[in-house]
Amino acid sequence: MLLCDAYLTPETLADALSALAEAPAGSRVLAGATDLLPWARAGRAGDVAGDAKVPAIIDISRVAELGGWEALADGTLRLGATLDIQSFLEDKDLARHLPQMPQCAVWFADDQIRRQATIGGNVVNASPAADTTPPMFTVDAEVECVSLAGGEVMRRRIAIEKFVTGPGRTELAPGEIVSAIYCRSAEGYGGAFEKVGHRRSLVISVVCAAALVKPGADGKTFEDVRLAFGGIAATPVRAREVERFLIGKPMQADIVAEAAQLPVDHVASRSRIEYRRDVVAGFARRAILSATADAGHAIEPQSETLEAAHG
Repeated sequence: MLLCDAYLTPETLADALSALAEAPAGSRVLAGATDLLPWARAGRAGDVAGDAKVPAIIDISRVAELGGWEALADGTLRLGATLDIQSFLEDKDLARHLPQMPQCAVWFADDQIRRQATIGGNVVNASPAADTTPPMFTVDAEVECVSLAGGEVMRRRIAIEKFVTGPGRTELAPGEIVSAIYCRSAEGYGGAFEKVGHRRSLVISVVCAAALVKPGADGKTFEDVRLAFGGIAATPVRAREVERFLIGKPMQADIVAEAAQLPVDHVASRSRIEYRRDVVAGFARRAILSATADAGHAIEPQSETLEAAHG
Protein backbone atom coordinates (compact mmCIF):
# COMPACT_ATOMS: atom_id res chain seq x y z
CA MET A 1 0.00 0.00 0.00
CA LEU A 2 1.25 3.49 -0.83
CA LEU A 3 0.66 6.09 1.87
CA CYS A 4 1.14 9.86 2.13
CA ASP A 5 0.93 12.40 4.95
CA ALA A 6 -1.00 14.90 2.83
CA TYR A 7 -3.03 14.70 -0.38
CA LEU A 8 -3.48 18.16 -1.89
CA THR A 9 -5.89 19.12 -4.69
CA PRO A 10 -5.13 22.71 -5.79
CA GLU A 11 -7.46 24.29 -8.34
CA THR A 12 -5.19 27.03 -9.69
CA LEU A 13 -1.71 26.87 -11.13
CA ALA A 14 -0.39 29.35 -8.57
CA ASP A 15 -1.78 27.24 -5.73
CA ALA A 16 -0.27 24.08 -7.20
CA LEU A 17 3.16 25.69 -7.49
CA SER A 18 2.87 27.11 -3.98
CA ALA A 19 1.95 23.68 -2.61
CA LEU A 20 4.94 22.15 -4.40
CA ALA A 21 7.29 24.82 -3.08
CA GLU A 22 6.14 24.14 0.48
CA ALA A 23 6.02 20.34 0.22
CA PRO A 24 8.74 18.27 1.91
CA ALA A 25 11.42 16.63 -0.18
CA GLY A 26 10.22 13.41 -1.78
CA SER A 27 6.70 14.67 -2.45
CA ARG A 28 5.08 13.82 -5.76
CA VAL A 29 3.01 15.68 -8.36
CA LEU A 30 0.39 13.63 -10.21
CA ALA A 31 -2.52 14.06 -12.60
CA GLY A 32 -3.76 10.73 -13.97
CA ALA A 33 -1.82 8.67 -11.39
CA THR A 34 -1.57 5.67 -13.75
CA ASP A 35 2.16 5.31 -13.10
CA LEU A 36 2.21 6.08 -9.39
CA LEU A 37 2.01 2.51 -8.10
CA PRO A 38 4.54 1.16 -10.64
CA TRP A 39 6.81 4.00 -9.54
CA ALA A 40 6.44 2.91 -5.94
CA ARG A 41 6.88 -0.77 -6.77
CA ALA A 42 10.21 0.08 -8.34
CA GLY A 43 11.39 0.91 -4.84
CA ARG A 44 11.34 4.68 -5.19
CA ALA A 45 8.88 5.17 -2.33
CA GLY A 46 10.03 2.49 0.07
CA ASP A 47 8.69 -1.07 0.21
CA VAL A 48 5.24 -1.06 -1.38
CA ALA A 49 4.46 -4.34 0.37
CA GLY A 50 5.19 -2.69 3.72
CA ASP A 51 5.64 1.00 4.46
CA ALA A 52 5.77 2.68 1.04
CA LYS A 53 5.20 6.34 1.74
CA VAL A 54 5.68 9.82 0.32
CA PRO A 55 5.35 13.02 2.39
CA ALA A 56 2.75 14.69 0.14
CA ILE A 57 0.94 14.06 -3.12
CA ILE A 58 -0.09 17.13 -5.12
CA ASP A 59 -2.91 16.23 -7.48
CA ILE A 60 -3.02 18.81 -10.32
CA SER A 61 -5.92 17.23 -12.20
CA ARG A 62 -8.31 19.99 -11.07
CA VAL A 63 -6.16 22.85 -12.41
CA ALA A 64 -8.17 23.99 -15.43
CA GLU A 65 -5.24 25.86 -17.01
CA LEU A 66 -3.34 22.59 -17.41
CA GLY A 67 -6.03 20.82 -19.44
CA GLY A 68 -7.35 20.87 -22.98
CA TRP A 69 -5.62 21.94 -26.17
CA GLU A 70 -5.73 24.77 -28.67
CA ALA A 71 -4.44 25.61 -32.13
CA LEU A 72 -2.50 28.87 -32.09
CA ALA A 73 -2.33 31.51 -34.82
CA ASP A 74 1.31 30.72 -35.63
CA GLY A 75 0.50 27.15 -36.70
CA THR A 76 1.53 25.52 -33.43
CA LEU A 77 -0.54 23.60 -30.90
CA ARG A 78 -0.69 23.95 -27.15
CA LEU A 79 -1.40 20.62 -25.46
CA GLY A 80 -2.23 21.05 -21.79
CA ALA A 81 -0.15 18.78 -19.58
CA THR A 82 -3.24 17.04 -18.20
CA LEU A 83 -4.78 16.39 -21.63
CA ASP A 84 -5.77 12.72 -21.49
CA ILE A 85 -4.59 10.19 -24.07
CA GLN A 86 -8.17 9.23 -24.99
CA SER A 87 -8.63 12.71 -26.49
CA PHE A 88 -6.35 11.79 -29.39
CA LEU A 89 -8.84 9.07 -30.34
CA GLU A 90 -12.08 10.97 -29.80
CA ASP A 91 -11.26 14.54 -30.87
CA LYS A 92 -11.26 14.59 -34.68
CA ASP A 93 -9.86 18.12 -34.85
CA LEU A 94 -6.94 17.15 -32.65
CA ALA A 95 -6.34 14.03 -34.75
CA ARG A 96 -6.27 16.16 -37.90
CA HIS A 97 -3.42 18.23 -36.44
CA LEU A 98 -1.54 15.19 -35.09
CA PRO A 99 -2.35 12.26 -37.40
CA GLN A 100 0.25 9.96 -35.80
CA MET A 101 -1.40 10.20 -32.38
CA PRO A 102 -4.67 8.25 -32.82
CA GLN A 103 -2.69 5.10 -33.64
CA CYS A 104 -0.40 5.81 -30.70
CA ALA A 105 -3.44 6.16 -28.44
CA VAL A 106 -4.94 2.86 -29.66
CA TRP A 107 -1.80 1.06 -28.47
CA PHE A 108 -1.72 2.98 -25.19
CA ALA A 109 -3.07 0.53 -22.57
CA ASP A 110 -6.88 0.28 -22.42
CA ASP A 111 -9.87 2.63 -22.40
CA GLN A 112 -9.86 3.21 -18.64
CA ILE A 113 -6.16 4.01 -18.46
CA ARG A 114 -6.31 6.24 -21.56
CA ARG A 115 -8.99 8.35 -19.91
CA GLN A 116 -6.74 8.90 -16.88
CA ALA A 117 -3.24 8.95 -18.35
CA THR A 118 -1.98 12.36 -19.49
CA ILE A 119 0.37 13.53 -22.20
CA GLY A 120 2.40 15.53 -19.68
CA GLY A 121 2.74 12.64 -17.28
CA ASN A 122 3.87 10.24 -19.98
CA VAL A 123 6.59 12.67 -21.10
CA VAL A 124 7.72 13.57 -17.56
CA ASN A 125 8.09 9.91 -16.60
CA ALA A 126 10.81 9.76 -19.26
CA SER A 127 10.58 6.04 -19.85
CA PRO A 128 12.71 4.95 -22.82
CA ALA A 129 9.63 2.97 -23.89
CA ALA A 130 7.12 5.83 -23.49
CA ASP A 131 4.57 5.79 -26.31
CA THR A 132 3.86 9.51 -26.71
CA THR A 133 7.41 10.83 -26.71
CA PRO A 134 8.49 9.64 -30.21
CA PRO A 135 5.36 11.20 -31.79
CA MET A 136 6.18 14.44 -30.01
CA PHE A 137 9.74 14.27 -31.38
CA THR A 138 8.30 14.23 -34.91
CA VAL A 139 6.52 17.57 -34.38
CA ASP A 140 9.43 19.44 -32.78
CA ALA A 141 7.69 19.62 -29.41
CA GLU A 142 8.78 21.93 -26.63
CA VAL A 143 7.98 21.27 -22.98
CA GLU A 144 6.77 24.26 -20.98
CA CYS A 145 7.92 24.21 -17.36
CA VAL A 146 6.48 26.61 -14.79
CA SER A 147 7.66 27.66 -11.35
CA LEU A 148 6.85 30.29 -8.75
CA ALA A 149 9.21 33.23 -8.13
CA GLY A 150 8.26 36.18 -5.99
CA GLY A 151 4.62 35.21 -6.25
CA GLU A 152 4.75 35.25 -10.06
CA VAL A 153 4.41 32.26 -12.33
CA MET A 154 7.59 31.91 -14.39
CA ARG A 155 7.60 29.94 -17.65
CA ARG A 156 10.35 28.41 -19.77
CA ARG A 157 10.34 26.05 -22.73
CA ILE A 158 12.77 23.23 -23.48
CA ALA A 159 12.96 21.23 -26.70
CA ILE A 160 11.68 17.75 -25.90
CA GLU A 161 14.86 16.17 -27.28
CA LYS A 162 16.80 18.06 -24.59
CA PHE A 163 14.13 17.73 -21.89
CA VAL A 164 14.35 13.92 -21.73
CA THR A 165 17.91 13.13 -20.63
CA GLY A 166 17.74 9.44 -19.71
CA PRO A 167 15.56 6.74 -18.16
CA GLY A 168 13.39 8.55 -15.62
CA ARG A 169 15.49 11.72 -15.96
CA THR A 170 14.47 15.11 -17.34
CA GLU A 171 15.50 18.76 -17.19
CA LEU A 172 12.58 19.53 -14.87
CA ALA A 173 14.01 21.58 -12.00
CA PRO A 174 12.96 21.39 -8.33
CA GLY A 175 9.81 23.41 -7.80
CA GLU A 176 8.74 23.14 -11.45
CA ILE A 177 5.64 21.57 -12.99
CA VAL A 178 5.17 20.77 -16.66
CA SER A 179 2.22 22.91 -17.73
CA ALA A 180 1.98 22.25 -21.47
CA ILE A 181 3.60 20.85 -24.57
CA TYR A 182 3.89 23.09 -27.60
CA CYS A 183 4.35 21.49 -31.01
CA ARG A 184 3.87 22.18 -34.68
CA SER A 185 0.65 21.15 -36.36
CA ALA A 186 1.04 18.28 -38.82
CA GLU A 187 -2.21 18.99 -40.64
CA GLY A 188 -1.84 17.82 -44.24
CA TYR A 189 0.55 15.01 -43.28
CA GLY A 190 -0.17 11.31 -43.08
CA GLY A 191 0.67 9.69 -39.78
CA ALA A 192 1.61 6.24 -38.49
CA PHE A 193 2.62 4.59 -35.23
CA GLU A 194 4.08 1.12 -34.79
CA LYS A 195 4.69 -0.80 -31.58
CA VAL A 196 5.82 -4.26 -30.50
CA GLY A 197 6.12 -5.73 -27.02
CA HIS A 198 6.14 -8.96 -25.07
CA ARG A 199 2.38 -9.50 -25.26
CA ARG A 200 -0.66 -8.27 -27.20
CA SER A 201 -2.62 -6.66 -24.36
CA LEU A 202 -1.55 -3.63 -22.29
CA VAL A 203 1.87 -3.91 -23.87
CA ILE A 204 4.97 -1.95 -22.87
CA SER A 205 7.09 -1.17 -25.92
CA VAL A 206 10.15 -3.15 -26.82
CA VAL A 207 10.32 -0.84 -29.84
CA CYS A 208 7.92 1.82 -31.07
CA ALA A 209 8.07 4.19 -34.02
CA ALA A 210 6.17 7.29 -35.11
CA ALA A 211 6.17 8.71 -38.64
CA LEU A 212 4.77 11.69 -40.51
CA VAL A 213 4.83 12.03 -44.29
CA LYS A 214 3.84 14.97 -46.47
CA PRO A 215 3.73 14.17 -50.19
CA GLY A 216 4.87 16.80 -52.68
CA ALA A 217 2.41 18.74 -54.80
CA ASP A 218 3.20 16.41 -57.69
CA GLY A 219 2.01 13.43 -55.66
CA LYS A 220 5.17 11.56 -56.59
CA THR A 221 7.88 12.77 -54.21
CA PHE A 222 8.40 13.13 -50.48
CA GLU A 223 8.09 16.80 -49.51
CA ASP A 224 8.70 16.11 -45.82
CA VAL A 225 9.29 13.03 -43.68
CA ARG A 226 9.55 12.75 -39.89
CA LEU A 227 10.52 9.57 -38.05
CA ALA A 228 11.32 8.80 -34.41
CA PHE A 229 11.81 5.66 -32.32
CA GLY A 230 11.37 4.67 -28.70
CA GLY A 231 12.68 1.67 -26.76
CA ILE A 232 16.01 1.40 -28.58
CA ALA A 233 18.22 3.67 -26.46
CA ALA A 234 18.24 5.54 -23.15
CA THR A 235 16.11 8.27 -24.73
CA PRO A 236 13.87 8.37 -27.81
CA VAL A 237 15.68 8.89 -31.11
CA ARG A 238 14.82 11.14 -34.06
CA ALA A 239 15.95 9.42 -37.26
CA ARG A 240 17.01 12.53 -39.16
CA GLU A 241 19.24 10.60 -41.51
CA VAL A 242 16.15 8.84 -42.86
CA GLU A 243 14.35 12.14 -43.21
CA ARG A 244 17.21 13.75 -45.12
CA PHE A 245 17.54 10.71 -47.38
CA LEU A 246 13.87 10.64 -48.39
CA ILE A 247 12.99 14.32 -48.73
CA GLY A 248 12.77 15.17 -52.42
CA LYS A 249 13.03 11.56 -53.57
CA PRO A 250 10.34 9.60 -55.45
CA MET A 251 7.77 7.82 -53.31
CA GLN A 252 8.82 4.30 -54.26
CA ALA A 253 9.02 1.10 -52.24
CA ASP A 254 12.64 0.39 -53.11
CA ILE A 255 13.72 3.85 -51.95
CA VAL A 256 11.80 3.43 -48.70
CA ALA A 257 13.45 0.03 -48.20
CA GLU A 258 16.88 1.58 -48.68
CA ALA A 259 16.09 4.38 -46.22
CA ALA A 260 14.86 1.87 -43.64
CA GLN A 261 18.34 0.43 -43.18
CA LEU A 262 19.78 3.77 -42.07
CA PRO A 263 18.49 4.01 -38.46
CA VAL A 264 19.49 0.53 -37.24
CA ASP A 265 22.74 1.82 -35.72
CA HIS A 266 20.73 3.90 -33.26
CA VAL A 267 19.96 0.74 -31.30
CA ALA A 268 21.87 1.08 -28.04
CA SER A 269 19.85 -1.25 -25.83
CA ARG A 270 21.64 -3.63 -23.50
CA SER A 271 19.41 -6.55 -24.50
CA ARG A 272 17.99 -8.12 -27.67
CA ILE A 273 20.13 -5.83 -29.80
CA GLU A 274 19.93 -7.78 -33.04
CA TYR A 275 16.19 -8.24 -32.62
CA ARG A 276 15.71 -4.53 -32.09
CA ARG A 277 17.84 -3.73 -35.14
CA ASP A 278 15.59 -5.94 -37.26
CA VAL A 279 12.48 -4.34 -35.79
CA VAL A 280 13.81 -0.81 -36.37
CA ALA A 281 14.38 -1.53 -40.06
CA GLY A 282 10.95 -3.16 -40.40
CA PHE A 283 9.17 -0.39 -38.51
CA ALA A 284 10.92 2.32 -40.52
CA ARG A 285 9.59 0.74 -43.72
CA ARG A 286 6.13 0.05 -42.43
CA ALA A 287 5.66 3.40 -40.69
CA ILE A 288 6.72 5.38 -43.74
CA LEU A 289 4.56 3.27 -46.07
CA SER A 290 1.59 3.58 -43.70
CA ALA A 291 2.02 7.33 -43.21
CA THR A 292 2.26 7.84 -46.98
CA ALA A 293 -0.93 5.85 -47.47
CA ASP A 294 -2.59 7.85 -44.69
CA ALA A 295 -1.73 10.99 -46.66
CA GLY A 296 -3.66 9.58 -49.61
CA HIS A 297 -0.71 8.45 -51.74
CA ALA A 298 -0.29 4.74 -51.12
CA ILE A 299 2.97 3.24 -52.38
CA GLU A 300 2.58 -0.11 -54.06
CA PRO A 301 5.12 -2.16 -52.07
CA GLN A 302 7.37 -4.75 -53.61
CA SER A 303 6.45 -8.16 -52.24
CA GLU A 304 9.81 -8.64 -50.54
CA THR A 305 9.65 -5.15 -49.03
CA LEU A 306 6.18 -5.76 -47.62
CA GLU A 307 7.20 -9.14 -46.22
CA ALA A 308 10.25 -7.63 -44.52
CA ALA A 309 8.29 -4.74 -43.08
CA HIS A 310 5.78 -7.09 -41.49
CA GLY A 311 8.28 -9.76 -40.47
